[in-house]
Amino acid sequence: MRIGLYPGTFDPITIGHVDIIRRASALVDRLVIGVAINRDKGPLFSLEERVSMIEAECARLSDQTGTEIIAHPFENLLIDCAKDVGAQVILRGLRAVADFEYEYQMVGMNRAMDDSIETVFLMAEARHQAVASKLVKEIARLGGDVSKFVTPAVLQALQKKFG
Repeated sequence: MRIGLYPGTFDPITIGHVDIIRRASALVDRLVIGVAINRDKGPLFSLEERVSMIEAECARLSDQTGTEIIAHPFENLLIDCAKDVGAQVILRGLRAVADFEYEYQMVGMNRAMDDSIETVFLMAEARHQAVASKLVKEIARLGGDVSKFVTPAVLQALQKKFG
């Protein structure tokens, strides 16, 4: 069984994330969405809320693709999380050159720790390249329309957070 790990904070999950998950699911038999417990980032949504949003969005994708997609919170090193879930590949989405520079360093460090786990990059679709959770939260906080960047369920969750 080919197992892939797609890690992130997903605060909140965006249509860009959903697109990467959909495309990544074609490459593996099981896709684990690693939900980072990153207390330093101070997420808007609790871990439980982020996992719940991911599970809701991925249930439809799993039915469509036939790939098992599960959410898995983690707080350890990414490479250790990959080992914990039995992943042979880490899947990462790239939006811009700045993403690549950071990800390139991460790949080098992860390979130094365990060279049996590959990293595969999926380029964001052109229409999703500007979509970032951080920007979505800022726009929503300031009363802007983020309906182009998130699913209706996530939009509702954002509206609930910001009134």
